[in-house]
Amino acid sequence: MGVGRFVYTPILPLMHTQAALSAGAGANLATANYAGYLVGAVAGILAPVLVRSRAVLRACLLLLTGTLAAMPLTHSTLVWGLLRLAAGVASALVFVVAAGSLLHHLREHPPHRSGWAFGGVGGGIALSGLLVLVVRPVADWRTAWWAAAVLAALLAAASWNLRPDEGPAATAGGGSARPRTRRWFGALFVSYTLEGVGYIVAGTFLVAAVGQSSPGWVGSGAWVLVGLAAVPSSALWARLGRRWSRPGLLLTALVVQAVGIALPALVGGTAAALGSAVLFGATFIGVSTLVLATGAHLRFPRSVALLTAGYSVGQILGPLVVAPLLHHGYDWALLLAALTVLTAAAAAAVLRVGFPHHMVVEGHAVPEQQRESTEDARPAAPGP
Repeated sequence: MGVGRFVYTPILPLMHTQAALSAGAGANLATANYAGYLVGAVAGILAPVLVRSRAVLRACLLLLTGTLAAMPLTHSTLVWGLLRLAAGVASALVFVVAAGSLLHHLREHPPHRSGWAFGGVGGGIALSGLLVLVVRPVADWRTAWWAAAVLAALLAAASWNLRPDEGPAATAGGGSARPRTRRWFGALFVSYTLEGVGYIVAGTFLVAAVGQSSPGWVGSGAWVLVGLAAVPSSALWARLGRRWSRPGLLLTALVVQAVGIALPALVGGTAAALGSAVLFGATFIGVSTLVLATGAHLRFPRSVALLTAGYSVGQILGPLVVAPLLHHGYDWALLLAALTVLTAAAAAAVLRVGFPHHMVVEGHAVPEQQRESTEDARPAAPGP
């Protein structure tokens, strides 16, 4: 899923220079993928049978691989858009099925174990960046897509026999609506939706932005670092959530991410690009981990579904919002994204005010950290 969803980012600069893809068209293709991801996420929420089906998982693995292989067969931006739309639907369902499976089978294990599994998305990002780094000096954009399809096929074969969770779908958020939690959930929803807008701009254009002012290898190398930093991030933030307040950690992660996004635009150079990659990679999956765990802690009805929908809408809006700025390069787009993430951090700061760290469950006050074992993540489609 990490390869199929995110390999577009390191290939995008090649398509600009070799396939005559304009900056605006590149943003539109990204939006098509994010729209598909929203469709897949909502389908998984509304039709739980999909996320418990091995046939659906296998079909989506094949579809995701096929969309990568088909990209070089045309120069039509319309067809490219349809392929990225289909890739978005497939990647969302793959993630939902895989998340449901691992959370079911690791239910009795510490939550950081699930976090390491979510780090597989980061592994896919790192592999996609490494692949383009190797292919770029010797081949063109078409070969990059075909190589990505081969890599995705190998990973699909390795995951072919994954057993989905065959039990009844968990109710996201659990419990009845408590009016006193609505204001905190509202702040969380706003924060996560804004994070969707800001993070996806960097997730789409970081490699292209770095490539403007650095040697060609730096862009793909930065994407490898994003993936490597993302691999342990979910497990790390889950561990930290056992000792410190999740709203405070969320605020910290968002501020760090905003700095990482703005760094290439404000400083420039190889060191800033690589530092940006590490800060961004270490936070974007961790933010999703913290947000979904906080929503579950608040026991707001269908919290995961609502948060996922807001985040997905933010991802769709992000490329559209910055598209007019891309005619002048990527710096202003990154700065606007960083400002948006800082606004998300401000909403997280509001969330901290009077936050109910001890929720009453069956007559007992249970600390936020002690409820982590069942709430850190749910089988829906978070950030990636």
